[in-house]
Amino acid sequence: MTLSVIIITKNEAANIADCLDSVRFADEIIVVDSGSTDQTREIAESRGAKVTLADWPGFGPQKNRALDLASCDWVLSIDADERVTPELAHEIQRELAHPRADAYKIARLSNFGGRWIRHCGWWPDHVLRLFKRGTARFKDVAVHESVQTASPVAVLNGHFQHYPYADLETYIAKINHYSSEAAAMMHARGKQTSILGATGHAVWTFIRIYIMRRGFLDGKEGFILASMGAAGSFFRYNKLLFLNRKSKPQTGR
Repeated sequence: MTLSVIIITKNEAANIADCLDSVRFADEIIVVDSGSTDQTREIAESRGAKVTLADWPGFGPQKNRALDLASCDWVLSIDADERVTPELAHEIQRELAHPRADAYKIARLSNFGGRWIRHCGWWPDHVLRLFKRGTARFKDVAVHESVQTASPVAVLNGHFQHYPYADLETYIAKINHYSSEAAAMMHARGKQTSILGATGHAVWTFIRIYIMRRGFLDGKEGFILASMGAAGSFFRYNKLLFLNRKSKPQTGR
């Protein structure tokens, strides 16, 4: 069985080399880049990836574009800030020789501030990323895209290593971007909110991450993640509030 790896990128020069080096066992590597201004494309091409330049329609549509370019029997979707461990690479190769299912979930072990996070809802964080081509597609949404399939799904024992945030500034920038995308999606669905609702969602998010998901066991990094999660929720619902107000007809005094 042959394997295509698909990756979408924008300004991932700091990550893409290690990511691509971890999937050298694949038969084909597809990179769809949405206008990087750093060396992302050059680095990818130097490591044998097939690079396509495209506009940005959102995460789900972009990953489906990459999927449509894949030509092998199986597809592994990986983000630029993820790495396939040698153990996972060997497991994937063994599994594809004698597949138990048409799709597989893989756990992610994420690093934040130099610490591997095993609580906060971050572990094992199974994601469906390996599937037989033609049996699955990404959900057509701007953010929080996921693979959808009607086929049986199995779980691999290995895991990705995930480095989602190079620093706190990067995390804050992503929260700002994702909260805007999520607010726009909720607004399009007609969802309403209020200041009280936004505050309630933020408080509940902190409690869920820090207490219910035992983020306190991840030390100061766990507290930061719970606080940042609460801030992201607060931003998302307040942006929705302003979008709702903006769309209402304005009346004079």
